[in-house]
Amino acid sequence: MRVASDIGGTFTDLVAFDEETGELSLAKVPTTPDDLTRGVLETLDRARMAAARIGCFIHGTTLIINALTERNGARTGLLTTRGFRDVLEIGRANRPDIYNFSFRKPEPFVPRDLRLEVTERMNHKGEVLTPLDEDGARRGVRALLDRGARAIAICFLHAYGNPAHERRAAEIARAEAPATPVSVSSEITREWREYERTSTAVLNAYVQPLAASYLSSLESRLTGRGAASPALHVMQSSGGITTFPEARAAPIRLVESGPAGSVLGAVALGQLLGERDIISLDIGGTTAKCAALQGGEARITTEYKVEWTPTSPGYPLMIPVVDIAEIGAGGGSIARIDEAGRLEVGPRSAGAVPGPACYGRGGEEPTATDANLLCGRINPAYFLGGSIPLDVQAAGRAIRRIAAPCRVTEAEAARGILRLANATMENLLRRVTLRRGYDPREFALIAFGGGGSMHASALARSLQIRRVIVPVAPAHFSAWGMLMADLRADLVRTAMVRAEPSQTSTLAALLRDIEPEIIARVCRGGLDPGRVSTRRFAELRYVGQEHTVKVPLPAGPPDSAALEQALQRFHALHEQRYTFRLETAVEIVSLHVAALGAVDRPHPARLERSPPDPAPARKGSRVVDFDDLGILQSPLYERALLRPGMRVEGPAIVEEPAASTVLFPGDRLTVHEQGSLLIDIDTPTGR
Repeated sequence: MRVASDIGGTFTDLVAFDEETGELSLAKVPTTPDDLTRGVLETLDRARMAAARIGCFIHGTTLIINALTERNGARTGLLTTRGFRDVLEIGRANRPDIYNFSFRKPEPFVPRDLRLEVTERMNHKGEVLTPLDEDGARRGVRALLDRGARAIAICFLHAYGNPAHERRAAEIARAEAPATPVSVSSEITREWREYERTSTAVLNAYVQPLAASYLSSLESRLTGRGAASPALHVMQSSGGITTFPEARAAPIRLVESGPAGSVLGAVALGQLLGERDIISLDIGGTTAKCAALQGGEARITTEYKVEWTPTSPGYPLMIPVVDIAEIGAGGGSIARIDEAGRLEVGPRSAGAVPGPACYGRGGEEPTATDANLLCGRINPAYFLGGSIPLDVQAAGRAIRRIAAPCRVTEAEAARGILRLANATMENLLRRVTLRRGYDPREFALIAFGGGGSMHASALARSLQIRRVIVPVAPAHFSAWGMLMADLRADLVRTAMVRAEPSQTSTLAALLRDIEPEIIARVCRGGLDPGRVSTRRFAELRYVGQEHTVKVPLPAGPPDSAALEQALQRFHALHEQRYTFRLETAVEIVSLHVAALGAVDRPHPARLERSPPDPAPARKGSRVVDFDDLGILQSPLYERALLRPGMRVEGPAIVEEPAASTVLFPGDRLTVHEQGSLLIDIDTPTGR
């Protein structure tokens, strides 16, 4: 059995694939914030899954991002090169909103008294200018421990060029404090930029004790049930999986663990349906996330920032992350009237406890789920297959908190909440398409998560997207996507060489140095090296520029032809993204090599075709509010009974235990042979 477990802010999901029968098993339970492992085990029980049958277990978790945003990591100390104690304080002059006169710098995760300097110095070529003062490093470690540090980060200037001093300082720290986790910047990234590298090392140290405790507990409880330790894996932000020991060493690589799985699922589904240009839209209980995937490829970036907002630069992380945009707008997002009398939806969420008011668990504040329920888009008796009956009266009382001060009816307030939630999500979709030079009309929208299929049609109409795709079991799609993940390890190394034929031998030498190291890392769990392939990328820029554009490098020797191919791709991508290209020299800033260990992936079975009449799947009707298209009596269909070949015309609602698909008037639904719902949107232009 291949099993994927995904912990979200509201629910914990499980998808199990029986490799012998091809059968999929699904489970969903409310997330258990007091003990996240309990929710994982409850999904195994709900699916009647014996742990001893698990051949591969893949886990996605929000533990790391939650620890960072909630500030519940370990008290962390930093050792750095003399003169660079305040790098975290100085940061960069990259304020997103330069006209914000109320701007406050983000507070460093390490206070100044826990940032200590060590005498040492390398130059940018990795040559030793000043030897490491080992006694000074030893005194620094002891001082940090005396001041209460429970984790230590080490980041020296130019360690990306030569990590020798960092490695020796780490040996000293581990000898002086064997029970204290030590994070070394060069063990996580070999890129330049001391602020970003320091931030990455510090945040890894900050979450390391919590992650080690959590993963060890989960491993113990799973193996206690009969699972084998080598079968246990964790989803990384890069879109690949790794072993539990590797994850404990560098837990910061799990910061976007769950969302990365959903993007992999979208890529796999797009390939299955013949859609190369797709937008993935994941609307869960707490957040909405999306990514633009052109040519069936997920973009990987090393410029991720925790807590970035339009008014805050956040905290940079130099780790490979699937390029995902995210906002605090999900089913549990709370609606409120702000001090200026304006309606807001999110980013605060009702979460799993107490959840939206309609859950009947003590929640009193209005949420997007409450609004969808009042608008008739959710069946109160069929939520999670009926396991959580929804309280319509409680939802009405909560929505009244918005309706009363605005002097509108509950129905009008619910409609307004959904309009604002959709506007926020539409802006998110514009961020990953129009603002990056993509025309959303040329993409298909894959919508999933508990709320994706409820909001997708309205969003597609606004952006004139031609087609919405709702996968099988959309509320479990992130977990399903994890089953598509290969074992993966990444290494990015700063190169700083001109992109010209005279430098091909230098590039070849760098690749010969990087590739064996990264292949060895992905094989540490016992994988056969014969199943490992590598992918190469280069980050290029015009000489004199600050930021780079990442392009793939062809396989084989980096000769003049390969370099010319990369340059042409760079010029094209630069023009798409920034609207211009230059006739000037180009330099390669960094090389990025990913090692992929192939795994056996599940293949969805084909379903038998049926006549186009969907009557066998119809289960009644109810009144549904379609906003400006009217309040209409709409037929209801059971998703499990819709077969390939059947067609449904909107207005309609397609129900399944963990999701509802809303078809607006004019929308046309067909069922793919694999079971996905293909919805052709009646856009305003008639496209």
